[in-house]
Amino acid sequence: MKIIPAIDLLGGRAVRLVRGRRDSATVFSDEPWELARSFAAAGVERIHVVDLDGAFAGAPANRDALSKILAAATVPVQVGGGLRDPAAVDAAIASGAAFAVVGTAAVKQPAATKALCRRHPGQIVIAVDADDGRVAIEGWVELSGITAVELGQRASAWGAVALLYTDIRRDGAVAGPNVAATAALARQVDIPVIASGGVSSLDDLRALAGEGIEMTIVGRALYEKRFTLEEAIAAC
Repeated sequence: MKIIPAIDLLGGRAVRLVRGRRDSATVFSDEPWELARSFAAAGVERIHVVDLDGAFAGAPANRDALSKILAAATVPVQVGGGLRDPAAVDAAIASGAAFAVVGTAAVKQPAATKALCRRHPGQIVIAVDADDGRVAIEGWVELSGITAVELGQRASAWGAVALLYTDIRRDGAVAGPNVAATAALARQVDIPVIASGGVSSLDDLRALAGEGIEMTIVGRALYEKRFTLEEAIAAC
């Protein structure tokens, strides 16, 4: 299983939120591009970057910080947050992002998202952000009427390269990932599932790997030094 460290951007700084709440932000770095450089040096194969301002506002907002991260990283960067129309996705990929993560648009604009998957083969990741099995959108402040499995199966049919599954009740809470739900989703789709949210220990990583999950995003636990990136890579 591959470990993907996360960099969440708020006001140009690297922060972590608890369950997606803006008022819960903890700042970990004023120079997130240096984090990207150190992550790449530690041996990861991909970095996950989320424009939180963009997720809340509905359009990318941390362009300067993202540009510096893309320049500093020597590994592929996966970008999400505020990519809610085709132009924003096209711009993210044109700027150097190897993968673009689409969430709200996948629910509200399925035809356009399908077209994006065809226009950028191998580069569109569909975010499946779930609260009790239902997909949350608009920066996690609104619940849609679609289930995680339904969205995952649609994304697979569109030709998305992977699903990014997050149990939003566990994100940033270091309370352990929802291994059962992640594994259940992975069994019902035929594209890779990237696990996200709640990882707090190396045992959590081993549990996900034991279910055949191919990639896992790690955030707060890494920043709080519960384990090192090198230890996480070795454990998987």
